[in-house]
Amino acid sequence: MCWTFRIFLNLLFQIVSLFFDNCVSIDYILLRINFAILFVLFLLSLLTIFKAPTSKLWLVQVVVGEYSIIFIGITLLVLLFDVYSLIEIVFGIFAIVLYFSPIVKAYLIARKLPNDLEKAFGKKSQLKFVPFSIFKLLKTIPEVRYRTFTYVTYDEFSLKLDYYNTNVKGKRPCVIVIHGGSWIHGDSQQLSELNSYLSLNGYNVAAINYRLAPKWKYPSAIEDTSAALKYLRDHTDELNIDIENFVLVGRSAGGQIAALSGYTLKDMGIKGVIDFYGPVDMIWGYMTPTNPLVSDSHETLVTYLGGDYNEMPERYASSSPIECVNEQTIPTLMIHGRIDALVFDEHARRLAKKLTIHQVRNYFLEIPWGTHGLDYHLNSPSGQLSTYSIQYFLNIITN
Repeated sequence: MCWTFRIFLNLLFQIVSLFFDNCVSIDYILLRINFAILFVLFLLSLLTIFKAPTSKLWLVQVVVGEYSIIFIGITLLVLLFDVYSLIEIVFGIFAIVLYFSPIVKAYLIARKLPNDLEKAFGKKSQLKFVPFSIFKLLKTIPEVRYRTFTYVTYDEFSLKLDYYNTNVKGKRPCVIVIHGGSWIHGDSQQLSELNSYLSLNGYNVAAINYRLAPKWKYPSAIEDTSAALKYLRDHTDELNIDIENFVLVGRSAGGQIAALSGYTLKDMGIKGVIDFYGPVDMIWGYMTPTNPLVSDSHETLVTYLGGDYNEMPERYASSSPIECVNEQTIPTLMIHGRIDALVFDEHARRLAKKLTIHQVRNYFLEIPWGTHGLDYHLNSPSGQLSTYSIQYFLNIITN
């Protein structure tokens, strides 16, 4: 195939040379093309170890980190096609090593993950699958049909939730999923693969919409989460829900909503919180802004909370889940990427530390190559580790 392509290019350049006296050689052109491709692949591989410098590269970083096995194949193909210089070989090998790093690191984390989770939550899970398998990397999760219900009506409009009813008979725990989007956009269908997965594994799932900033500011989303809980509790027979076994899952901004709701809404049957890369310390987040080329965290917080920290410090404190932690706080699972440029993983680290000080069961799954949206594909390296941890957590706290 490679030589057929070269013959075709040679023929093309011979035809062109009939019209141009100084036509460059085919070998020279191929050298430049090969070098350019390998150099780009090398630059992309750096996104497995460094934070993305811009918002567009952050999106690329999600793909590179979680589909690195595809980039390994592309790099190998380019190397096998034709190599003209040592520097090309160096770029290619270095890129392959970095693309392999998420897979290798996932395997190493997976080896100790069950014991770490058992130590954190004090009980051994009965899960029958391993935390990570290279053979699952490109597999997809079957979609589960859902029903849509209106769970609350305000003067202006109504809010809906998507309900995934598990096929397991009897009243089952319910996982409430709260989407991200900087509190200003997003909806209940965001990263819905997890909803189907949990439904297939014996859990009812309610993915909710909530009122968005800037029109509706904090604490509107907390009030909406409370309204969703009330609706689900009022329809327990129809929806086959065990009302003493709710778990809140939130991504990014949804992580803040889930944690704050879980820590403050009492007598609602909430057993645990799962925080995916959420900003749980709003004061620290304001004091430690992100790179504005990726995300303007100052503007985002001001939009959501309605003002600057210096104008309303009490509002920043009351919206921070970390400020609500005490000895009665419910168990928490935190999942965050070390190279997340939108919400720094220090949020999860600080929350884990405070939970531990107050002797609250918790676990912080830190993904070394992970960034914002690391759970985009559930069978990616990050996806497999996080999904195993979630199922372990649910299995322990809802039984």
